[in-house]
Amino acid sequence: MKNALLIIIFVFSIFSCSTKNRKTEAKSAVKPKQFAIVLHGGAGNITPKSFTENKKRQYQKTLKTAIERGYSILENGGSAIDAVQKTINILEDSPLFNAGRGSVFDSEGKNRMDASIMDGETLNSGAVLGVTNVKNPINLARLVLDKSEYVMLSGKGAEIFGNQNKIIFKNDDYFFTKKNYDNLMQTQKQERNKKLGLIKDKKSLLKYGTVGVVALDKSGNLAAGTSTGGLTNKKYGRIGDSPIIGAGTYANNNSCAVSCTGIGEYYIKTVAAKEISSLIEYKGLSAKDALDEVLFNQIEVLGGKGGMIVLDKNANIE
Repeated sequence: MKNALLIIIFVFSIFSCSTKNRKTEAKSAVKPKQFAIVLHGGAGNITPKSFTENKKRQYQKTLKTAIERGYSILENGGSAIDAVQKTINILEDSPLFNAGRGSVFDSEGKNRMDASIMDGETLNSGAVLGVTNVKNPINLARLVLDKSEYVMLSGKGAEIFGNQNKIIFKNDDYFFTKKNYDNLMQTQKQERNKKLGLIKDKKSLLKYGTVGVVALDKSGNLAAGTSTGGLTNKKYGRIGDSPIIGAGTYANNNSCAVSCTGIGEYYIKTVAAKEISSLIEYKGLSAKDALDEVLFNQIEVLGGKGGMIVLDKNANIE
């Protein structure tokens, strides 16, 4: 997707139509019920050369397991929002991705996570910001959607709400990965050297390994979800686009479902996910044209980078 998309790691999509049920007597066929699911494993300043063949297989295996979980739910008549949640659970449970267990460290050496989920049928949404020790932030976001009068909960309050609703918490060791810790140390070293004037430019080590899923179920309902650990060495309680409905996540049965990944500040500025939905619903743009407009003519123009997955109400995938 041009230079703006640095990389989306092994994006997988599955689209399926059920077999037509022919009625011989009526000489007609029942229209197949289509469904679809797409996931991304994040965008960032990495290249295929960064991965060994063994590491590639690990990523591919985990992504395949995740997409098959969601596909099975949809194939058996399950809801899009359940498929989104359960697919993201697989990615959050893996140390490979910047979400859940594999979340990167902030400037204080903590793993602070964000997640959001949205139902395209009702526009009901749930989001959590800056939570720690939550095994599956997307499950907490789903609880906010289902059991809270609010849309977004943050920090300690979100954790209290999760504890009251039997969300699973893990200790700090569960979230520790050496690669993320080493990345934090390198980033902070470069930051110190830049302040001392020892280097003119800091070669960014920040990773945008956000995970996201969009789905369409057999009832024609769309859903989207996004989960992330944010940016390495983030400060001051920084929150990106991932938990912000309309910026990093959006779903509407009248248009599409969207999940974003990249430098979140630019997706917030452009209200990227909602902008794509509006271009499809109100201007009649295709999913591809809407994505290109927002990613290249808005985000890239401002200096932002990243990517998105878009699934429209007719199961077109971008």
